[in-house]
Amino acid sequence: MKTSYINYAMSVIIGRALPDARDGLKPVHRRVLYGMHEGGHTADRKYSKSARSVGEVMGKYHPHGDQSIYDTMVRLAQEFSLRYPLVD
Repeated sequence: MKTSYINYAMSVIIGRALPDARDGLKPVHRRVLYGMHEGGHTADRKYSKSARSVGEVMGKYHPHGDQSIYDTMVRLAQEFSLRYPLVD
């Protein structure tokens, strides 16, 4: 039982909590960016409400609640959090 729990915990940590070495994004960050791209929220378009993006992402890709999606969008917009802010 102990070994199976440790294996599960490590797979969760590696799969969800650690950023990917290729781009530095966690899966939730990738889902938000993909959802915004699929929804047509690009740099050349006008601003839209964040609730629309959060609803699309939560409905299609991340059905675990909206708080983590809002936190992710805030992190992607902060200048001190990433080298280049990805959300404006």
